Amino acid sequence: MIRSVCGYCGVGCGIEFDVSKLIGDVTYPINEGKVCSKGVSELISIQTSTRLLRPQVRKNIEDAYAISSWQKSISLIGNAVKNTDKDKIGFYLSGQLLTEDYYIANKLGKGFIGTNNVDTNSRTCMSSAVTAYKKSLGADFVPLRMEDIFKSDLLILAGANTAEAHVVFHNQIKKAKKSGLKIVVIDPRLTDTAKIADIYLPLKAGSDIDFFNLISKRLIDEDLYDKEFVEQHINNFELLKNKFKRVPVTKMLKRTGLSSEQFEEFWQLYKKSKNIISSWTMGLNQSSQGVDKNLALINTHLLSGKIFKEGNGPLSLTGQPNAMGGREVGGLSTVLAVHLGFDEKSIKKVSKFWNTDKIDTKVGLTATQMFEANLDLLIICHTDPVYHLPNRHKVEELIKKIPMVVEINAYENSETSKFAHIRLPASPWGEKEGTQTNLDRTITKQMKLTRTSIDCKPDWEIFQLIAQELGFEKEFCFKNTKEIFEEYQQMTKLNDYMDISEASYDALSDTPFIWGKKIKNFLTPDKKGNLFFVENKLLSEKVSLEYPFVLLTGRTRDQWHSGTKTNLPMTLLKYKELNFCEIHPKDAELLNVKEGDTIKVTSRRGELLTKALVTESIREKTIFIPISNREINYLTNDLLDRESLQPDYNHSAVKIQKIE
Repeated sequence: MIRSVCGYCGVGCGIEFDVSKLIGDVTYPINEGKVCSKGVSELISIQTSTRLLRPQVRKNIEDAYAISSWQKSISLIGNAVKNTDKDKIGFYLSGQLLTEDYYIANKLGKGFIGTNNVDTNSRTCMSSAVTAYKKSLGADFVPLRMEDIFKSDLLILAGANTAEAHVVFHNQIKKAKKSGLKIVVIDPRLTDTAKIADIYLPLKAGSDIDFFNLISKRLIDEDLYDKEFVEQHINNFELLKNKFKRVPVTKMLKRTGLSSEQFEEFWQLYKKSKNIISSWTMGLNQSSQGVDKNLALINTHLLSGKIFKEGNGPLSLTGQPNAMGGREVGGLSTVLAVHLGFDEKSIKKVSKFWNTDKIDTKVGLTATQMFEANLDLLIICHTDPVYHLPNRHKVEELIKKIPMVVEINAYENSETSKFAHIRLPASPWGEKEGTQTNLDRTITKQMKLTRTSIDCKPDWEIFQLIAQELGFEKEFCFKNTKEIFEEYQQMTKLNDYMDISEASYDALSDTPFIWGKKIKNFLTPDKKGNLFFVENKLLSEKVSLEYPFVLLTGRTRDQWHSGTKTNLPMTLLKYKELNFCEIHPKDAELLNVKEGDTIKVTSRRGELLTKALVTESIREKTIFIPISNREINYLTNDLLDRESLQPDYNHSAVKIQKIE
């Protein structure tokens, strides 16, 4: 029996492999033997006919791919790097990578090629939370763990559908509910998560800031904020208090779409709850004001003092298995490495550790900027930006202009593959070993369960081959993931609050390591939390007479992103269809649309065909299409949050037409 960890979402469930099947690890604290339908069937994703198994090369994207050798493919990439200005090179990474993969890619790009254009698809899901944590708490640090729900009185889930996106954690929520935990769900849709709530608040899309500001104002006005905590540990209170004197309460409440009775019912529960956790995911993050939404939520914890105490705090829910590990390593272009930035002191530390003089001082391009930056070489690893970036028509035109696109992937059926020049076959989950960090700082080890397929290689080895081709054999001579992890551990010592060096790589096979357990206060220079006054600036795309509906996007339970690993002929994952559109009965009636009808949904950027799912679970004038529909981003807006540069996926204006 081999113990490992699931490679789907940020929950990070422990699993066991016994030659032919996967089962949940009953000794693992997070899932206690439970796994979701994706996790239990993950072996199928290794065996699928859609695997990419050999290097492939072509000169033009109109040509067919030809089988190539690793030596020839790496030589082509190496020559391209040597003959390209470093500012014209980009690495587009993914939360599917293991920490060791991330480390080698980041070290190569930032440390030795000298480009800080090393970013990840976490930019499109977690960068708003990262920015807000850094501004308010002082670091990208999640100050509590999933198990805290069992010590809490109230769990607020805002724009988070745990029943479908974090299934096993949702089961733990239901278990905690039986022990007295109260649950409030805030969402424009009556999701499966909302169905277990003690209070469900059908908030209008885009009004999250108004809602959390209403909480903060009531805490101040009713003298319910923690005076001692605020005085000793929090900055900017008087400024916030004065700002709140002038906020239009009635207008804010109206924008939320809630009645005063609905808010009052919530407020009474909130007031009497001693311990409170607020959790959120893409409903807040993926917004033109994603950072502000995060700050508005965190403000409530800073004012109430419900932070750095058991059963309390802001718990962001990470979607990908190792998005957190990537953030720790330095996988975002806005950080250098191990949570260190591009200030002179940090660059000096990292340069000395890596023994390099090539680190650039300027922040790199984000994933959402790379396609408009006239790059000459883009290396894309375990992600599918043509599918997942907003305004897809624009993305497709931009990627065609990049002279060399390299795709490193385990599967050949990505949308990006249509635009790549070189494809390199990477080992997927189950065929490689390495570590990942789940959403609450738990480091676990993925184990190799089966042989590596034909000509595939783990991602770290692919990046190491590129580094060696460039002449960096001495700096990139790792024999295995243990050696990489141990170098990374030493690097974390450059940051005084990261205690990952205390972990044992070998012990991770049996016992996960939780870093940051000793951190019990803010990580700002003055060790105080920062309040920020934010207001809803209504920056998202406006509905109009021509485009009267707001489009929401999100996951369904059994599908992983575009279905590359889950929408396979041999799977039993048919819980929900991949292609549907939720629409309220009143809207459907006005459009003469009935259940199952084919409808065309059109935005200012594109259109798609889908099937109507008529339901009262969604607000009027709002529709929902899951991201498992590969054409979803022909509709979405490429408007970005100004600080996190994360796209506004959840507020695009669209119109609907029935197809006869």
